[in-house]
Amino acid sequence: MPYPPLPRQKSKGPLVAVLVVGFLVLGVATIGILAASNGAKEASDSGNAGYASYTYTPEPTTTTSTTTTTTTESSSRRSTSTSTPKAGPKASITLGDNPIHAAGLGAFNIAGCSLPGMDYSPAGQDRYLRAALPCIEAMWKPSFERANLPYQPVELVMVTSQITNTCGNMGPDRTAMYCDGTIYWTPNHYANEQGSANPNHPGKYLGQLAHEYGHHIQWLSGILRASSQAQYEKGGWDTPEGLDLNRRKELQATCFGGMTLAPLSHGAVPADVISVALTDAGNRGDYPIYPNRDHGAPERNAAWVNHGFKNNETSACNTWVASAADVS
Repeated sequence: MPYPPLPRQKSKGPLVAVLVVGFLVLGVATIGILAASNGAKEASDSGNAGYASYTYTPEPTTTTSTTTTTTTESSSRRSTSTSTPKAGPKASITLGDNPIHAAGLGAFNIAGCSLPGMDYSPAGQDRYLRAALPCIEAMWKPSFERANLPYQPVELVMVTSQITNTCGNMGPDRTAMYCDGTIYWTPNHYANEQGSANPNHPGKYLGQLAHEYGHHIQWLSGILRASSQAQYEKGGWDTPEGLDLNRRKELQATCFGGMTLAPLSHGAVPADVISVALTDAGNRGDYPIYPNRDHGAPERNAAWVNHGFKNNETSACNTWVASAADVS
């Protein structure tokens, strides 16, 4: 709110001028301090990027209170009902001991999953992935309810030009990115992949979607935030310790992806789609030509996706307690 104007005083003109200038200087200084403070907050929050829209709605609960009114002749009791918010499930900002790793949690079986024929254009990929997501959501939501963790559906965005989101910049020529409850999918990249290791097949797209949804599981449970904090404490993601943490994060998403494919293999989608999805995941990872080993070697990705597929237990995907060799 701006300062009110000072009253005119004919006999004290110079003093008024000094006061006005003083107020202006103080106002500018105050604005500068507030701006610096906000800038510092934004910088301190950058390590937690991707959590801006993470919310849940508390369920109301009704409590009854009793009020006693006393008069000189009689006493009366009046009961009133008030609604107070009941705490809903919250994410646990932990890694190896996160509630999502509890025994008995996994991707639940579903009756079927009706997927359209694959058209490798951006619009065709969009249709295919959006048809698969409700099946994946239905398989995973019960585990979050059992673990008393918050749940919200994942969003899907097709990236065909340069964009900026809360996690940074990305273009259409890179692999998909997960950020802030959203999978940013790059259709042109996947359609143009060359080589026999990643042929154009619906299984490749389903497998990669399952991996990105694995990051959504980590985000909902609090693992992504915990891993970001741990990397910061180790000096950054590109330090040896930070890269180890990043490999554990990515390999867990790969393992969760294998779990996602497990219920779909019971007749919900064709067997060749599942087979190609598993093979494709095992062909991705840190090849020697890559500058940073941040996703795990291809053989480690193959081991974890098959481990998740065969066990379908979140406890089996706890890469945070695995040996260094298993996440190399």
